[in-house]
Amino acid sequence: MLKVSKDWKDYEILDAGNGEKLERWGDVILRRPDPQCIWEVENYEHWKNIDGHYFRSSKGGGEWKFYKKLPENWKITYKDLTFKVSPTNFKHTGLFPEQAVNWDFMMDKIRHANREIKVLNLFAYTGAATIACAKAGASMVVHVDSAKGMVEWAKENRDLSGLTDAKIRFIVDDCLKFVQREARRGNTYDAIIMDPPSYGRGPNGEVWKFEKNIYHLIEECFKILSDHPLFFTINSYTTGFSALALENILKTTLLKKYPNGKIEAGEVALPIKRDSLLLPCGIYGRWVSND
Repeated sequence: MLKVSKDWKDYEILDAGNGEKLERWGDVILRRPDPQCIWEVENYEHWKNIDGHYFRSSKGGGEWKFYKKLPENWKITYKDLTFKVSPTNFKHTGLFPEQAVNWDFMMDKIRHANREIKVLNLFAYTGAATIACAKAGASMVVHVDSAKGMVEWAKENRDLSGLTDAKIRFIVDDCLKFVQREARRGNTYDAIIMDPPSYGRGPNGEVWKFEKNIYHLIEECFKILSDHPLFFTINSYTTGFSALALENILKTTLLKKYPNGKIEAGEVALPIKRDSLLLPCGIYGRWVSND
């Protein structure tokens, strides 16, 4: 199933192709590489009026070139959520706009649960999903990421969205180790979100490889799911890993243990303004309670 994040007002892809995308972040126009943009763009004239361009290096990584002085960071909003945006030295801006369809899903489920919902957000990055769940009224959101800087950024997003007093715990830790400790402590969650990288390292050098570790992590998460979970959702940007494979994993794990739910999986995309194409932006898979 294809999910398209089309309700943005502060963000849009103006054009895409030839390995790059042209984006508007509020009033700022950025040009960034994107490996999915493999089709050609014939007219690049309108790509010249930009504020910043990220150039990849043949040696790995890359750097920004700015054509006017930009603030160190600025704010953009999605519905009633507000986030800090800032160009980082690894091309990203601190936010993945395509995930808005998942934020909408989580918020809707929590708002209509008619009970307290405790949420665990793993590989939580700058906390967009954390903020969405807290805004929807989750009784507690536990935000876990191995990068201290990203956790601090998430705290800023919390405050920008007016959630300073919300029940959010921010934790810098290896996600698998945290889940295992929570199991030993007997803590449980009604909803689990994870957005694992293809490859990463924990704060103490723990190695994560998506295709090697994802199945084990899901099994460990069973031990901390409540008796009546609301949803379990996974996002992935891992190249070569299909939505069907993710669906199969969820069917052989979540659905087998919790048959009172259903599995959904598919691609996530963003609309491209200039030619009405859609930009593929990774895959998602989720188990959702039927109750």
